[in-house]
Amino acid sequence: MYTTLTEREELLGKEIVNAAYKVHRELGPGLLEKIYEACLYYELQKKGIPCKRQAEIPFLYDGQKFDEGLRTDVLVDELVICELKAVEIINPLWSAQIISHLKLTKLRLGYLINFNVPLIKNGIKRYIN
Repeated sequence: MYTTLTEREELLGKEIVNAAYKVHRELGPGLLEKIYEACLYYELQKKGIPCKRQAEIPFLYDGQKFDEGLRTDVLVDELVICELKAVEIINPLWSAQIISHLKLTKLRLGYLINFNVPLIKNGIKRYIN
């Protein structure tokens, strides 16, 4: 059953999208993923939003907590997973990865952002668990 996102999750989602737009407007497509990651992280930090780069995310399995195995490019306020790409074609496995990360972590919101597009709105995909 689907429940709506919290106000905080919605706010973070808007801030992530706004930051992605700003980074893409400044840099355009064609750079390495790490550059977009650093700049997106910087933009979120400037707004006072807590986030981590290359964050290890713990998950639960059979009632046990595991601290290894899941990593995301940017974890925003311990609530939103962001996977960043700079590719011509999105691999469907990356969508499955975000969906699996959300399911395993019990987080609700994730983004797959591909910066290698002429219009960033075509490179942002939002996932809700």
